[in-house]
Amino acid sequence: MNFNLFDRTNNAAILLAGIIGLIVGVGAARFAFTSLLPFMLEDYLSITSAGLMASFNFVGYLSGAIFSIFLKDINSKIKFFRFGLIISVLTTLILATTTNEILWIISRVIAGFGSAMALIVGGSIVMVKLNMKNKTKAMGIHFSGIGLSIVFGEVITQIVLKYSSWNDVWLVLSLVSIVLATYSIYILNYEKNINITSDNHKVSKNIFTPYVILLVMAYFTEGVGFVVQGTFLPDIINSLDGLKGYGSIGWLIVGLSGVPSSIILMRLAHKYGIDNIIILAMSLQVIGILIPTFTNNTYLNLLSGALYGGTFIGLVALFMTNAGHIAKHNPVIIMGSMTSAYGIGQVSAPLYSVYLIHIFGNYNTTLYLTSFIVSCGIVLLFIAKSKKV
Repeated sequence: MNFNLFDRTNNAAILLAGIIGLIVGVGAARFAFTSLLPFMLEDYLSITSAGLMASFNFVGYLSGAIFSIFLKDINSKIKFFRFGLIISVLTTLILATTTNEILWIISRVIAGFGSAMALIVGGSIVMVKLNMKNKTKAMGIHFSGIGLSIVFGEVITQIVLKYSSWNDVWLVLSLVSIVLATYSIYILNYEKNINITSDNHKVSKNIFTPYVILLVMAYFTEGVGFVVQGTFLPDIINSLDGLKGYGSIGWLIVGLSGVPSSIILMRLAHKYGIDNIIILAMSLQVIGILIPTFTNNTYLNLLSGALYGGTFIGLVALFMTNAGHIAKHNPVIIMGSMTSAYGIGQVSAPLYSVYLIHIFGNYNTTLYLTSFIVSCGIVLLFIAKSKKV
C-alpha cells in the first residue's frame, strides 16, 4: 500500500486518519480516564463518583450512537465527526483545569458523544472513503486504533506522572490531541470522487431479521462485559493482595493486546466464520473477567488484562464489520442500532458495579454478574447462528 501522508484519497492516509481519530475521540476522551482512575481515587474521586462519571460518559456515548443513525449523507457525517473530535479535545481540557464535579459530569457526557462520533461516524467515513474491493482487513487495521488509543493514554500518563500530577496529564493529552485531530480533520474530508450515493438508500425494516435482533441483544451483553474492566481494571488489579501498582501495567497490556486483536480476529473470522470467532472471543473474555475473583497471581491477572484487550477491541471490529456487511448500502444504520444496545449495557454496568462494590467491599460480585451477562450473550449468539439465512 503506497503512502502519501497528505493525500486525502490515499488508503493508508485514510486509515491513519481514522486511527488518529480514535486516539483522540476514544483514547483521550474516554480511556485516559481509566488510566488515571487509580491516581484520582487516591487524591480526588470516590469509587461511587468514578462509577457515576463512567455511566454519564456512556449516556453521552449512547446519545451519540442513536444520533448517528440519522446521519445519512457524507457531508453530515464529516461535519459531526469533526465536531466530535473538537469536543473530545475541549472536554479533556476541562478535566485539566477544574475539579468541579458538576463540570466533570457534564464534560463526561459531552465527551461520550464525541467518542461516538469518532468511533461510529468516523468508522463509517473510513469505510466509504477506502478505495478497495475487500475492506474487511482494512477495517481490522482501523479498529486497531482502539488499542493504540489505550497505549497512547497510558504512556502519556506514566511519563507525565513522573514529573507532575494527574491534572497535568489531562493538559498534555488535550494539547497533543489538538495536533492529532487537525490531521484527521484534514484527511477525512469530502472528495468529489467518493461515491456518496451508497448512503442514500432507504432503510428497510426487513434488515432487522431475527439474526440481526439477536446480534444486537448479544452486543448489549458485550457492552456490559466491556465497561466493568474498561472502567475499573487498573483498580481491580491494585486491590488484590500483593498487586498494588500492577494496575498500570495491566492496563498497558490491555492496549498492547488490543492493537493486533482486531486484525487477528478479522482474519480468523474470514477463515472460520464471523459468528464462531465472536463466540470464541466472548468466551475468552468471560475467563478474563473471572480471573481476579479466584487468584491474586501476578501473571494470571496480567493475563486477565491481555484477554480483555485481546477480545473487546476485536469484538467491536467484528460486530461493526458484520453490521456493515449486513446493511451493505447504509452501514451506519445497523452500526448505530448495535452501538445503542452496546451503550445501554455501558450505562447500566457502572451503576450496578458501584452498588455491589459498596455492599460487598470488593469487585468479586460485580465480576461474577458481569461474566454471567456476557455468557448469556454467548447463548444468544448460538441461537442467532441457527436463525441466520
